[in-house]
Amino acid sequence: MAKNHRSDRPPTDHPSGPAPGAVLDRLASGPSRASRITHTEHLPPREGRHAVWPDRIRPEVLAAVRAAGIEHPWSHQARAAEHALDGESVVVATGTASGKSLAYLVPVLSALLDGAQAPNGRGATALYLAPTKALAADQCRSVKELSQPLGHSVRAAVHDGDTPFEEREWIRQYANYVLTNPDMLHRGILPSHPRWSSFLKSLKYVVVDECHTYRGVFGSHVAQVLRRLRRLCARYGASPVFLLASATAAEPAVAARRLTGLPVVEVADDASPRGELVFALWEPPLTQLHGEKGAPVRRTATAEAADLLTDLTVQGVRSVTFVRSRRGAELISVIAQERLAEVDRSLAGRVAAYRGGYLPEERRALERALHSGELLGLAATNALELGVDVSGLDAVVIAGYPGTRASLWQQAGRAGRSGQGALAVLVARDDPLDTFLVHHPEALFDRPVESTVLDPDNPYVLAPHLCAAAEELPLTEEDLALFGPAAEDLLPQLEAAKLLRRRTRAWHWTRRERAADLTDIRGQGGRPVQVVEAGTGRLLGTVDAGAAHTSVHEGAVHLHQGLTYLVRSLDLEDSVALVERATPTYTTVARDTTSISVLETDTEVPWGDGRLCYGSVEVTNQVVSFLRRRIVTGEVLGETKLDLPPRTLRTRAVWWTVTEDQLDRAGIVPEILGGALHAAEHASIGMLPLFATCDRWDIGGVSIPLHPDTLLPTVFVYDGHPGGAGFAERAFHTARAWLTATRQAIASCECDAGCPSCIQSPKCGNGNDPLHKRGAVRLLTVLLEGAPAEKPEDAGGAAGAQRGPAPGAEVPPGPPGP
Repeated sequence: MAKNHRSDRPPTDHPSGPAPGAVLDRLASGPSRASRITHTEHLPPREGRHAVWPDRIRPEVLAAVRAAGIEHPWSHQARAAEHALDGESVVVATGTASGKSLAYLVPVLSALLDGAQAPNGRGATALYLAPTKALAADQCRSVKELSQPLGHSVRAAVHDGDTPFEEREWIRQYANYVLTNPDMLHRGILPSHPRWSSFLKSLKYVVVDECHTYRGVFGSHVAQVLRRLRRLCARYGASPVFLLASATAAEPAVAARRLTGLPVVEVADDASPRGELVFALWEPPLTQLHGEKGAPVRRTATAEAADLLTDLTVQGVRSVTFVRSRRGAELISVIAQERLAEVDRSLAGRVAAYRGGYLPEERRALERALHSGELLGLAATNALELGVDVSGLDAVVIAGYPGTRASLWQQAGRAGRSGQGALAVLVARDDPLDTFLVHHPEALFDRPVESTVLDPDNPYVLAPHLCAAAEELPLTEEDLALFGPAAEDLLPQLEAAKLLRRRTRAWHWTRRERAADLTDIRGQGGRPVQVVEAGTGRLLGTVDAGAAHTSVHEGAVHLHQGLTYLVRSLDLEDSVALVERATPTYTTVARDTTSISVLETDTEVPWGDGRLCYGSVEVTNQVVSFLRRRIVTGEVLGETKLDLPPRTLRTRAVWWTVTEDQLDRAGIVPEILGGALHAAEHASIGMLPLFATCDRWDIGGVSIPLHPDTLLPTVFVYDGHPGGAGFAERAFHTARAWLTATRQAIASCECDAGCPSCIQSPKCGNGNDPLHKRGAVRLLTVLLEGAPAEKPEDAGGAAGAQRGPAPGAEVPPGPPGP
């Protein structure tokens, strides 16, 4: 077993709960298990630093906090409360389980108590925003428990898509602490602001929890939703203070200012105690099987994580396994249940899956079972990564790098939340980035977490929010500064499109439909597809519209709560997928084709004879078939054609071209040109997340031996979001470091002709054909010879990128229509 190379981080046992080192030793005790651990990192315990609450906090609130067992706050909690009481917006950016919730709850409850004793009116109100329904529901439980001694002065309620309609009127009229999400704020509360007027005019605080999740296109949308909220509050005479909570992030105050549009004070010195954390990097072994192009097949991270979850459950170790996809969560749960049943049938029922798309009552039941300890193990998507209280966990297994170092530490921090020691295991997927990371632990443990990147001025984001704002209240010139410098230039375009009409000094919405209903702030591309059991008509759950073509096409295997279904038909017009129970011995993986055209070149830089470019492109994507693969080994059993409509996406891309002379110097003959370009494209997508805050669903790529727009061999890498998300732009500015890392990743791989660890992509629409590993190395070598030197601030990458990592995919699934 590889040991930590630092002498200043000795392993330490903690008396409460199982010692994490001992748990890891048991996991590594099986045949060949120890050799799978490539590195073990030990983070020692840390003592906490206490402070006192500000004297302006109501004594009743302090008494309630003491009754909950908290005698003194940590110093960062007291500082955040002080800023809130001073009327300063503040972001608390400290580690998992550091008490961020209490830092904002104490001043909020104090304000609500003050308002409840006001002689007239509703009194002060507060709004809480969470990125997920589960987190809002969990926080509501916590608020009610903490505020129980305060009686009816605090009336907390969740208002989201699951809230029964009969409860919504009471919430509008009487609740003074409303917990919701940005989607409901965007589509439900803001468009109906006259009905919420008494709540908005008394709004004292807005809590934005887990604000580091608001990045990229989604974060940019949320930033504009918050500006619309501020505009309506001002209309009713309110100017709320924003209280933001974030996992540890670089420059949290900068990100919070971009998110809210307000000055924000930063509190980032974490004074909470922490138990020992043992963090292992784990690489699944090679199997005897051979896949595409004869490459050896490594055991999947899904199968390996299911084994670890099984072993942890048998040991009685409470754990969560995080996995990137909904299908992966279901699959790990099914495999673990089957293996546990062979050991002890009673244990099989103590493991379950947790993911988006479940019905509300299913999610709530799972949350209760996890909270009570009825469940010992859970296979979950990142829906559980956020601050849902799962205190008491002993271990976390992470099946595949989650995309950023911030997310990695957030997931690892879910264990040990009661102060006991904890174990975290990162299981590598068979792709370039995961392979790189488990063999270069310094890229995880010696690098700072990333900045949260968002762009509220993205015109594809800003335009629909200007329309929504104009429908809520006619838009005036005085409002434009609130929405940013790009707003003024967009208004004439919205007028020309007959979406807005100017009358006297204001712009008005012109359509009958609600403007907010035309924009999905999560970019899911339309109405969710309902998954319905054909024989009974029972609704099983939903699938995001953007993922429907790849996940519930005809013939797809669909997993739900441990049961397996086959998709009989997909009706895109009515957004319904009919499924029937089945027990296939395989899973399905969709394949697609992609073409790309250049709309406009914004920037072009000579790279020797070649060129590096950045600009706007249009991508056309079509799912054309699906593969059937064995569940554990990933072996391909067959391919079936599909007939689904193409989808188009206008976005931003970086691309590079090479000339005939460069090809001659690299020894690239026409027979291997396509394979060399294709291999370089796959590997560059796999490595880009070390240089930009993206994951495999955020970026795509295309390589063409002779592109009709450039008339040269060209490789494109593009943002998988309408209008772009800043990832391709970051790639352009760090291209030398990014493509140097790409070349190194290919050249250093031990395989002969290419494998999933270097140039093969699991999302390849062409079945990883053609690929030429040595040609890609020679091609990138010649390309980089002509690369200009980068500015120091652009050369970050793996040695200090401002934006962080995740594994690549050749094509993001189902880009939304125009």
